[in-house]
Amino acid sequence: MSMRRSHAGRESAQDSTYRWLKHHIGSLPRHEGTFLTEAEVCEATGMSRTPVREALLRLETEGFLQIMPKKGAFVPPVSDAEIEAVMQARELVEDWCVRRAVPLADSLAPELERLVDRQETLLEDHLAFIECDRAFHRAIVRAAGNPVLAEFYETLRDRQVRMGLRAVAAAEDRARTVLAEHAAIVEGIRSGDAARAASALAAHLNGTLAVLRTPSVANWSPENAF
Repeated sequence: MSMRRSHAGRESAQDSTYRWLKHHIGSLPRHEGTFLTEAEVCEATGMSRTPVREALLRLETEGFLQIMPKKGAFVPPVSDAEIEAVMQARELVEDWCVRRAVPLADSLAPELERLVDRQETLLEDHLAFIECDRAFHRAIVRAAGNPVLAEFYETLRDRQVRMGLRAVAAAEDRARTVLAEHAAIVEGIRSGDAARAASALAAHLNGTLAVLRTPSVANWSPENAF
């Protein structure tokens, strides 16, 4: 899986390698642990060891992998229990935040609508779609005005990138369903009804969890991704 040179031309070597690795990790079977070596990543990306090493270190700080001396980088399996725990924590944080954000609908709703429109242009780029999805939810969390929760939320989303890539890539029409669910959240916020906004958010997160639980996602093959 070679990295596209068009990306390399627009990004630094480290950023391009980081993006490729994040994409690749998202394609790995989630129930299995996998070792990656610097040499393998260098060969796949066409990059030298320095940007590869920097990208691996960056991903280690984000919790995607663990660098093991003389062995390589270990990408751990993602358990069903971890998925449940992450989604439960997300629901607790986001429910509180969306209720607090409703009074800011005049400024928040247009921002969220722009992100939904952008997501619609990214249906074929699963990693970019997930990154835009993250921006959508981040905007709601930040609007609530609690920096401690916002920082905690970022760690939850880092843990879910691999899960989310698999859900969007493996579940038929999931990306378009996400767009509709996001639109419902925006409408709930715009209505000024906190309960309606929270209900739309809960439906969206429950839909995501249902997809992540399905055997088709758990057994998804990377050959069918992207």
